Parts: sequence; structure tokens; C-alpha cells
Amino acid sequence: MVIELNQIWEFPIKEFHPLPRAKLGVGAHDMIGVEAKELGFKRSLLVTTGLRGSGIIEELIGKIEYQGVEVVLYDKIESNPKDYNVMDGAALYQKEKCDSVISVGGGSSHDAAKGIRVVVAHDGRNINEFEGFSKSTNKQNPPHIAVSTTAGTGSETSWAYVITDTSDMEKPHKWLAFDEASTPTLALDDPLLYYTCPQQWTAFCGFDVLAHGAEPYVSRLDFAPSLGNAIYSIGLVSKHLREAVYDPGNLKAREGMMNAQYIATQAFNSGGLGVIHSISHAISAFYDSAHGLNNAIALPRVWEYNLPSRYERYAEIAVAMGVDTKNMTTVQAADAAVEAAIRLAKDVGIPDNFGSIRSATYDKNRMNTGKYAGKGDVIKGDEKSVLKISEHIQEDWCTPGNPREVTVESMIPVVSHAINESY
Repeated sequence: MVIELNQIWEFPIKEFHPLPRAKLGVGAHDMIGVEAKELGFKRSLLVTTGLRGSGIIEELIGKIEYQGVEVVLYDKIESNPKDYNVMDGAALYQKEKCDSVISVGGGSSHDAAKGIRVVVAHDGRNINEFEGFSKSTNKQNPPHIAVSTTAGTGSETSWAYVITDTSDMEKPHKWLAFDEASTPTLALDDPLLYYTCPQQWTAFCGFDVLAHGAEPYVSRLDFAPSLGNAIYSIGLVSKHLREAVYDPGNLKAREGMMNAQYIATQAFNSGGLGVIHSISHAISAFYDSAHGLNNAIALPRVWEYNLPSRYERYAEIAVAMGVDTKNMTTVQAADAAVEAAIRLAKDVGIPDNFGSIRSATYDKNRMNTGKYAGKGDVIKGDEKSVLKISEHIQEDWCTPGNPREVTVESMIPVVSHAINESY
């Protein structure tokens, strides 16, 4: 008798994905020049969104050049990095005869840098050809140091990157790639660099971390090596995010969020994600709104949707978030996790729903600008728009890890509530 693997389990073999070498802690960014020199960098493309006014880029360039490494600055990366950001960066890398990449910022800078490296390694092929799992055929990408200035995506230490395909603006597509070849060579996480992160972005990025911890903890992969990091990161976010938002110079809070980001990425790197991220990708594909903000609005809705499939896990999440569940049933405790997430969102100033977001809602909002000009700065909640977003979710590479089955029909009420309703 022949037994098909898919009759036994959807994920019979699970893979652990190693993380790059990393330095974490106060003063880590001071090592960038020394590290670049020791890695053999001679002429590096420094990729960033700009970080204008922070002084961070100027300081880091000084430290790099002091060690004799030349720097070519590419500071045109947009939030939700676009395919043309990657292709322009790769062209500049080739033109300037660079031999390495340094990314400074949050996930947008790191993801774009990963994409640039992949394009360079494949003789200028379009980055949109690399969506999905392990599409690189040349694994020898340029070396890469990633320096984080936000506690959010964890992209500086993961094998994942996300790019928006803008080739058809009637149907823009934000896609995800998982590729060992794109993993940075070295990650530098220094909480001192987080001090200038705006209050709103600290909150948005913090919810990205919470999603990174929660999704692998309830994932249908149920990957045991990821669970400890996942639940511990949730506790760190619950303990430190409020303080990091409202007391930005609090070193303990910033260190706590730094560790939460790094640990949560260790969790999802092998344990998978779910439809919190799928919804976020879809919303930003159509409207170019901030990824972390999208995650924050989607998160309690998705938790509520997933509860019946993982009551016990969500009850454990409630405990990690500081809820006293001793006199609660498992179902009550799971419900309390959703309430705790809503409380945290309200405390740090997350808007109630997507429909309440406007271009003036937060700093550096790029809605209705660039290629998105004319799309409007209101996220529409009509039937046609909700359907388009729900269909995009179905195509997302994060969706298969969701613990509860996802269909276009099952996502329509979730998406509609996230756009039109408040808790």
C-alpha cells in the first residue's frame, strides 16, 4: 500500500532556516566600518530611504569611510519598496562598480537591498521574476551588512523580502520571496539608532513584531523550534511597546523592542506567517499604506477569525500579554488575547480601521503619491474593492501558513470589517 504524504500531514518535513551573524546592543553600529573592512568591502552601495534629518546616514558613512571603504549612496527607496527602486539600485551598483551592499533603515531598505543583490547576481533580470521560494539560481550574491533603525520587520536577519510589482497599476501586486541567497551577511541592531524613530512608526513597527511572534505561534506548520521564540517575543512587545512609543529615549524599552524584533524574526523565519501579513500586503499593494500600520489594524480581526482553530494557543498568548487567566476557561482566555491586542492598539494610537486612514494620518505617508497618484488617500470598503483585496490575499505566500482555512469568501467579511468597522 502506498501512502501519499499529503494524506499524513500538509507539512510532513519542516525546514529550519539559519540566521546570519549579528551584533546586538548599545554601540553595535560603531562597528560598521571595522566589520565592512574585515568582510573585504572596497566600494559599497549604501541603500536607504533617506532618514533625512536624523544624522544617522552621515554618521555611518563617516565610520565606513574612516576604514577606507568607499560609499555610493542610494537613498531613493520608498516604503513598501517598489520594483523600480530595486532595478534602479542594481543599475547604480553596476555603474559604480560596487562590490558590496549596506542597508540602513527598516524593512523597506533591507528588502530593497536584498532585491538589488539578487538582480546583480542574475545579470540584471527583473526582480519580479523572483517571487516565491528559492528562485535564485546564482547563490553568490554580493555581501550585505544590514543596520536597523526600527524595531519592526526583522528583515536584517531573515531570508524573506517583499517587493511591490508596479508593472500594472490597475492590478499592483505586493509579493513575497523566501531565498537563502538573500540573507544578509551581517546584521547590526543598536537600540541607540531607534531613538529618532517617530512615535507613530515605533507603534506601527511594534505591531509588525507582534504579528511576527503571533503568526508562527498559531501557524499550521506548528514548528516546535519556533514556538519558544514566538511566545517570548509577544511578551516583550506587550511589556515594552507602550514605553518605547511614549518615552522614546528609554533605553530599556528600546532594548526590549530590539530583542523582540530579533527573536520574533527567528520564529517566523522557519515557523511561517499567516493572513495578518497577507491582508497587509494586499492593502499596501493597492494603496501604498504602511506595512506595520496595516498589520496593526488587521491583527485583532485575524486573531478573532482564527480563534476556533487555535483556542489553546491564543489563551497562551493572553498570558504572555499579561492577562490573568486563572479563573477563565480556555475560550475566555483566547477571547482575552484579542481584547489585549485591541487595548494595546488603542494605547499606542493605532487607527480603528483602514477606512479612517488618510494621507495626513501619519508622517511619511506615501498614499496617493508617485505611481499611486490618483488612487486617492481613502482606502475603499465597497464590495468591488473588498473583493480585490480578498483575492490578493488568496495569492499571497503567507496565506498557506494560516491555522484556519482561508478562501476569498471567508476573507470578505474580515476585510470589510477591517476597512469599515471599529472595535
